[in-house]
Amino acid sequence: MLGDECIGNVSVQLHTDNRIKFIDAWVHLNYRRMGIYRKLWKTRWEYCAENYKGYKSFAWCKKGSLPLFEEKGFVIGESCTYVEKDLEF
Repeated sequence: MLGDECIGNVSVQLHTDNRIKFIDAWVHLNYRRMGIYRKLWKTRWEYCAENYKGYKSFAWCKKGSLPLFEEKGFVIGESCTYVEKDLEF
């Protein structure tokens, strides 16, 4: 938070099979390229490592986030493509 403005967020989702999914990572457009995403990522990682030992972590990440995940030792698995369509009635 910067004052009362949220400038970034990272979240996790617990799964029943001792897996933890990294989700909803973003930084406000006005604050990108300042190292905030990496700081949020590191904080989330440290929290999970301390509180969820033995869990397997995983994430679906965008192309821009992939280098950081690879740098941290994540292995590329499946890939997916975002699609959308207006609903027509």
